[in-house]
Amino acid sequence: MTARILVIKLGALGDFILALAPFQAIRRHHPDAAVTLLTTRPYEPLARASGWFDDVWIDSRPQLWQVGGWWALRRRLRSAGFDRVYDLQTSDRSGWYFRLFGSAPPEWSGVAPGCSHPHRNPARDSLHTVERQAEQLAAAGISSVPAPSLAWLDADVGNFALPDRFVAIAPGGAAHRPEKRWPADHYAALAVRLVEKGLTPVIVGGPDEAAAAAAIRAGSPAAVSVVGRTSLLDIAGIARRAQAAVGNDTGPMHIAAAVGCPSLVLFSAASDPALCGQRGPAVAYLRRAALADLAVDEVEAALRLR
Repeated sequence: MTARILVIKLGALGDFILALAPFQAIRRHHPDAAVTLLTTRPYEPLARASGWFDDVWIDSRPQLWQVGGWWALRRRLRSAGFDRVYDLQTSDRSGWYFRLFGSAPPEWSGVAPGCSHPHRNPARDSLHTVERQAEQLAAAGISSVPAPSLAWLDADVGNFALPDRFVAIAPGGAAHRPEKRWPADHYAALAVRLVEKGLTPVIVGGPDEAAAAAAIRAGSPAAVSVVGRTSLLDIAGIARRAQAAVGNDTGPMHIAAAVGCPSLVLFSAASDPALCGQRGPAVAYLRRAALADLAVDEVEAALRLR
């Protein structure tokens, strides 16, 4: 009988990218199982492109008052016959999902009270996400979590007519966390210097970055913006072809770092690279308590090109 495995990873983008190695390790540990991922809509294309999952479920994330949504999720989880669950979200929400199974839950890797394979390290929250997840999987019998094979994390980006030599700029970040953003006028000044070196700045991000992109282009008209026009796979394709990437502690920089683009990530006191920093073969960080105090000269000097 084919084993049925559920992996839970709901987001956000950076956390999803940092879970790619665990996804691969789980797939390799259960080569003949039917492996399902429970995630949220934005990450479905990445999950399907990876080839590591037999099915991808979209979590409706019911609110506490949405009783019908909770009952529907309960029925779906219980009827699937999962033998084991790897909860890589390890949040209050996913802990409630454990409770939905009732008195006879499947084997469960995570931190939910009463689960069969708990990650017991009391200092787990002081570990970087990568090391924390590796420890969690080791407690469930998966001793090796190597760097993921990411040949699939790419896209044909010919429709963007990118220049031959360019640097990707990711000026975005969560709208409710402005303290995580290097000022747009600083990016504009950096863009001017890149152009002087024969490098075209290519601005990436979602629709929320439109204002930042416009400000950068106002200061450096040679910059190119693809903001709001890319999928997550497109961002990977752009990063693979860039000479370097520079940006805030935001999801696109996780993608750039993961695919091997030389990446410089700018951190404020609002986040700590020791806990959530981008991982990849060529990543560097600059950190200031207030990002407005980080000088353009220092960022330019720290940026490394292929």
